[in-house]
Amino acid sequence: MSVLVLASSSPRRAELLRQVGLAFEVCAPEADESVDPGTAGDQAVLAVAHRKAAAVAARFPARPVLAADTMVRLGGVLLGKPADPAEARAMLRSLSGRWHEVLTGVVLRRGDGWLGERVGLTEVRLAELTAAEIDRYVAGPEPYDKAGGYGIQERAGWFVAEIRGSAGNVAGLPLEAVRELVIEAGLPLPDLGGARA
Repeated sequence: MSVLVLASSSPRRAELLRQVGLAFEVCAPEADESVDPGTAGDQAVLAVAHRKAAAVAARFPARPVLAADTMVRLGGVLLGKPADPAEARAMLRSLSGRWHEVLTGVVLRRGDGWLGERVGLTEVRLAELTAAEIDRYVAGPEPYDKAGGYGIQERAGWFVAEIRGSAGNVAGLPLEAVRELVIEAGLPLPDLGGARA
């Protein structure tokens, strides 16, 4: 069977798949990541993940394609990637000391038209952040390619006080959802006892 194609430019998603030994190659999707205001969180992340998967499947029609999209939800409001330092500061101030949800839509398309989807949901509470911490973090490159303006697996791990659910989901790919989809699609399972892919 053809090797899985990861429709993502995220090094974090690729690293998570490498950690479990799943064979894949990467193709960055060119897809619209916007969502209509008022779209429910599950629908929003799945819609974007479907667009990413479709864009890459058009280039690799016979190959299985895995795509994902992550957003943060705070009080019913979806937070994507901040566009600039002011937006990153505002996001981090709003998340400071509060529980929020991280949603990741995952889509797997097989070359023969089979399609599966899942939504990962993790609750996260950030510590009470000082203005100086936020300013120092926003001055670096990390906030701008991450939903909610922070990355748990990088320097912002310093901010995370509690997690309920999958840490991989917060990093952008809930492996439990990927596992279920790979099994359902009948794709080759990772080499859990061997060398990394």
